[in-house]
Formats: sequence, structure tokens, C-alpha cells
Amino acid sequence: MKKYTFIKSLVIIPALVISTQITNSCSEDFLEQPAYNSVDTDTVFESLLTADMFVQGCYRGLVPTEMYYQLGAGDTVTHSSEDGSTNNSKYNIANYQYDAFIPNTLTGIYGTMYQSIERTNIAISKIGKMEPSAKRDALIAEAKAIRAYCYYNLIRVYGDVPAVWTPLEEQDPNDPNTLYPKRASRDEIYDRIIADLQESIATMPTLGQAGFPTTERLTRPAANALLARIALYAGGYSLRWPLNTSTPGTMSRRPDNARVQQLYQIANDACLAVINGGQNSLMQASGGKSGFESLWFNFCQRNLSTLNQEVMWQIAQFGPNTNGGFGVYAHPGSRGGVFGSRKALQFMLPSYYLSFAAGDTRRDVSCTAYSIYFLNAGAATDTWVDVGTTFSCIMPGKFRISWCVAPQAADSRNLNVPLIRYSDVLLMFAETQNYLNNGPTAAGNAALQQVRNRAGIGSMPIPTGQAAYDQALLQERKWEFAGEFTLRTDLIRMNKLESEILATRQAMKNLSDKTGPYANTPAIRLYKYRKDAQAYGDPFLAITYIDLTNPAQIATASAIPTTSAGYAAYQTALRNIATANGQTTVATDLWYPANMFQAYTSTFNANARRTVGFSSGAVNTLQIGNIIYTKPTGSAENGGTYPNWIQGGGDGLFYGFVPNKTELLPFANQSAGHPMIDNPNLTQLPGY
Repeated sequence: MKKYTFIKSLVIIPALVISTQITNSCSEDFLEQPAYNSVDTDTVFESLLTADMFVQGCYRGLVPTEMYYQLGAGDTVTHSSEDGSTNNSKYNIANYQYDAFIPNTLTGIYGTMYQSIERTNIAISKIGKMEPSAKRDALIAEAKAIRAYCYYNLIRVYGDVPAVWTPLEEQDPNDPNTLYPKRASRDEIYDRIIADLQESIATMPTLGQAGFPTTERLTRPAANALLARIALYAGGYSLRWPLNTSTPGTMSRRPDNARVQQLYQIANDACLAVINGGQNSLMQASGGKSGFESLWFNFCQRNLSTLNQEVMWQIAQFGPNTNGGFGVYAHPGSRGGVFGSRKALQFMLPSYYLSFAAGDTRRDVSCTAYSIYFLNAGAATDTWVDVGTTFSCIMPGKFRISWCVAPQAADSRNLNVPLIRYSDVLLMFAETQNYLNNGPTAAGNAALQQVRNRAGIGSMPIPTGQAAYDQALLQERKWEFAGEFTLRTDLIRMNKLESEILATRQAMKNLSDKTGPYANTPAIRLYKYRKDAQAYGDPFLAITYIDLTNPAQIATASAIPTTSAGYAAYQTALRNIATANGQTTVATDLWYPANMFQAYTSTFNANARRTVGFSSGAVNTLQIGNIIYTKPTGSAENGGTYPNWIQGGGDGLFYGFVPNKTELLPFANQSAGHPMIDNPNLTQLPGY
């Protein structure tokens, strides 16, 4: 057996890992593996059985925490609500405030991706020396697809990065580039991984073959979808500058337009292969749930077999060893009870929450205007409530705690990580059709229409001009993919980041001032009091509410009694308002108003919640960062100035954004373990 000599270069390679068994059931996580000593790697590749296990191990670490905890925000949809002050890495990175000389960089993505690349390089090299067979070729194809995904992650975060295509043991130790590789052209990397995918797809397995019972491993349709996504990034916009220089960069496509056209055609054909393949479809309404709601409820419940047609690729997360933090940060928040105390560390911008068309079933799935909190002191005998929130604390909903299966520990959720869905294929196809034909086509419109029909907005007009259609697709991606950590870099590849940041800043000011499109946004919302079931698998979606526009009803709801003696009469008046607005209500129902522009903790909102039983110990707290829920949204409600989280004092939305600089993250060079310390040949992002 040959022993690896691992040396410190651009990364430190961890112990190689393989699975203890091939997954035959979606109930077992094939990433649940022991460490595997690198001295025995030749033994691993003596049989296809153990080689298969090694390839399964290559999936581990593909989605580092930073991909969703930090880069999952800042996309003009989802934002950070980290605790304490705004001076922390999560909040700063969501606002594009990072620098090479402070800790606000994402070194974990860099190191983890190269660890995965080394594993795939080993697999490709070793398996390539095995006896030719269809199984061997499929494993090589799978490893190449995983490697392609790693480089896609690296490039969309850092731009040009080192390219490593062979295992360290096969490289010349006397070659300086082995130890300290320089940045390579992203175009060359993209071309290499695109060619790898094109050559490999035909040999990849289909869903249902042995070892592929779910989409927790890449199949042929998923590889086509991945090819389409990478080709769009390769042909799209990015921050570019002359390689290995400090010349200022600009947002542009690669200079060879013929190749750009070819890349869009590659993406188009890959999407078409999936669409025409007939193996994939959008989940539709069932059991009283809309299709979009049914999709995410079943995803959280791990009903993987029902998801295979839409969720084309997902990363397995189940059990004590591989139960990652995904989903712990993106949820409505919970205090005590069955679900434990878990704080939401992300929130949805109210401009996004209010952007949905009437009847769009995606809003209340992607956004929750409630949080789970106890009514009194949080004792075991207490009552837990789904309490209505205000505009400054709308929270993520796709991965809500109550929809999940029972966790292994307080910081675990048993949630897989969704990477590619069929709706993405449909929208990418509509995008390629629009680009290649200088405007939308009937085929592209039909793909877009499928997504809209499932969402319940099929009657929405479809633009006919190329630019307007492109903008409509961007908005559709926002409505469809909130919280799935692709939107931030999608804005960049579509060259929409700066314009969307400026538009969102202005939208939030307009909302704060109640002007423009928000001039008639109701301030008073009447929530129906609802107890939380405190059970995993609770299908609850959204609190019943009424946005009040009738002045007399607003006046009645706003006349909150200051003592409990007046609560009964007040509740009767609120039930009458509910009845007048078409709600069926009974004498035991309770309602309470919320001023959506005030802070959740305002006197008005606190007194309103007291009328349904909230005690002084629970009335003014939420399980979300207090830099958000303790602040208003309205400027009038903030003494005539914008709240700091909207604008002011260096704390406004996207305060660190600098065009042609912050579209990409710099390499950190602060201490050992950071790329520029470990590799002195790396050049920094221009401007840092």
C-alpha cells in the first residue's frame, strides 16, 4: 500500500472518509461515516463496492455552514437578524461590509471546497485505473460532478481561484505551484468542469437504480440541471480583473461573445434534456395544501419519496454525526416548550413580504408573520402561542421547526439541504430562451407558466420585451427560491445586484414613509389568537388575520383597554369586526391588533397582546435578534427618521456595498488557516 504524504499547502487535507454501507433506504444517511485512514486508500479502490463508498463520502462538506448562515442573506430578500449589535460578521456580510484585515470573510468555504476537491481528485484518479465497466464510469462521472459543484461554489464567492485537477500525491513536490498555486482563470475552470459534465452525463445513473433510491446522490437529470446552472454562471456577469493583478475590476461577461452564446445554448439544451426526459415535475396541491406548501412540508417531514420529481438534488443530513446546522438559523423562532428555545437569526425584508401578488401561495410558505412563544412564564404547564409579528420581524418559513421531525439535539433539525429543484430548471430554460432569441418564446413562456400556475398566479401578465422579461424572471426567482442560498449570486450573474440593492433601499424608505406603492399599506392588522400545537409535524401554515382599512374599525381596534376589566367588551367588539370582514368567529375566539409599522415591543402592540392573556413576562419578547424586533419600520413611528436598520449611522441596508468591489469576497489574510497566510502566491481581490 502506498502512503500519502500530506503537506500544508493551499488547504490541510483531513482524514479521508468512506461510508460504512451503501445506502439502500432514505431513512439512513450515507454520510454517517467513520474516519478512514489515508494509508489504506489503495485498498479502498480494489473493488467497486468500496470505491462506491468512497464516492459517497465525497458529498460530505459540500455545503459549509457559511453558505447558508452568512451568504444566505443579503440578497434583497433574506437578511441577518443576528443578536447583540450590528457589529458582527453575519450582519456585516449580509450588508456587504467585509475586509481582508478583519474577520468578516468566509474562509470556511475556501478550505472545505478544496478538501472536497482533493477527495474527488483521488476518486477520479484511482477509479480511472480500475477495470473498465459501466459502474466504474458512473462513479467517475459522479465524482466529476461533485468536483464541478465545488468549483462553482468557489468561483461565485471568490472569482478566480487556484485550479487543482490531480491528487496531491501525484503532483511534483518540487514544483512551487504544488504547494502554492496561484489564481487560475475562472473561464478555464468553468470550461473544464462544463466539459467534464457534458462528457459524463450519459454514464450517470438514473433515479431508482441500485444505490440511488432518492435524490441524495446526483443522478442524470440532476447533473443536467447542474450543467445548466454552471453554464449560466460561466456565461453570465461577474467581477473581473486581469489575473493575478491588483487592477480594479468591473462587472462584465467573459470577452469572447461567441463562447457566451455557446454557454447559453449548453444551458438551454441541458434544461431541455431534463424537461423532455419526463422524470421530473412540480409538486401539486394535495390534502388541502397548495403545491408549494406541500413541497416544503414534506421536505421538512423527510418524505423523500414524494419529493424526488421536484427536489432533484439534496444533501443528506440525518443522525447525530451529520446533522448540520442548516435550518437552525432560518425559521420563525421558538421559545421553550417541545421545540426548545431557538432563535431565528435571519428575517425577511418586509418589502419582499409585500411584493407577492394576491393569491401567491408562496408568500406564507417562505415568510412567517408569527413566532412561537409562551403566554406566561414558560413553565411546563404554560400555553404556547403562534404570536403575530410586525413588519420588522417577518421570519423565514420553508424550514420551520414545527414542520420537522423530532431532532437529535437542540442544535439539530434533521433537515436535508436542497440544492436543485425542477422549478429552477424551468426558470433557467425560460432565461436561456429569452437570451438566445432576443426575447421570450412560447416554449420559455410555457416553462415560466408552470411555475406561476403552481404558485396560483397563472393569470399574471408575461412581459414581451427581452429586458422586461429578464427582470420578471429575476423577480420570479425571488418568489420561488427565497432562503435557498442561490439568490445572492444569481443577482450577480444577471448583473442585477446593484440595481436590486438600490431598488430595495428605496422600497424600504417608501414603506417606512408610507409613500409610493406603499401609500395605502394598512397599518393595523387584526390577528386571531392561536395556540401552538407543540408537536412536530404540525401542518399549521399562517395565522388568520385581517388588514383593517375601515376608519371606524381601525378606531375601535385601536381603543385598547388599559385594564383587564375592559377586555371582555373589547373582544366582543373585535369579533364583530372579524364578522364584518367575512370571518366566521365564535364567542370563545380572541383577536388582537398589531400596528405593523411600530416595533413589536411598542406600547400599543404590547397592550394589544395583553388582551388575549400575555403576561408582563412574555408580552415583549421574540426569539429573533433584538436589533430587529425592538425597532419599528415606519419613520413616523421612529420620531420622524428612518430606523437604523433601514438607513442611518452606517447601519442601513447594504451599507458596505461598493460596486465593482464587494460582489466578491476577499481572501482573508489574518492568521494561519486563512488562504493568504497559507499560500503567499494568492493575490487579493482588487480594492482590498
